[in-house]
Amino acid sequence: MTDFNQTQAFDLEKLGQLRDYFASYHSLPSYSYMQQLLNMRSKDTISKLIARLKLMGFLDVAPDKKLSPGRRFFERPLSNSTVQAGAFSATHHEGGDYITIDEHLVKKPSITELIPVRGDSMKDLGIMDGDTVVVEKRPTANIGDIVVAIIDDKFTIKTLGKENNQFVLIPANKEFETIRPKEQFYIYGVVAGQFRTY
Repeated sequence: MTDFNQTQAFDLEKLGQLRDYFASYHSLPSYSYMQQLLNMRSKDTISKLIARLKLMGFLDVAPDKKLSPGRRFFERPLSNSTVQAGAFSATHHEGGDYITIDEHLVKKPSITELIPVRGDSMKDLGIMDGDTVVVEKRPTANIGDIVVAIIDDKFTIKTLGKENNQFVLIPANKEFETIRPKEQFYIYGVVAGQFRTY
């Protein structure tokens, strides 16, 4: 392995530790605490590491001179392979891009809200109890959109449909009936994505 590759591997390992710290404490450690966290006794070595991570866009400096996440800090590797839900496929470790989760799921940050799902009326579309949906808040939607609607001051998530020139809210679970509101309901937003943790 070349010196460059060794340095890059070292930098990415230490970056991973800084990301873990940030995930736990929502801030970056001081230079002095990094000595303990990163197991690096030399302040000069830490300064050089930080300088390299700044050049790569992973770290930045806030106006108060404290370290802050850079534009690439929240990037995650995106594999150039897919995972098969059926037969096995060969693995590929090389290549691939980097993305941020925000970049992947949130197209319009100013109008986006994350809403937890309760219940299983949309399970046949893969939206499960406990998932979080990414919702673009807007009062209009197209037929076929998955929407978060407000009926009697309560949220519901359904597919927007139309019957006999009237809007209806269609579940994705045969145990639930289509909602045919007798009074006006409101579109809170359109579902743009979802995620879940295990």
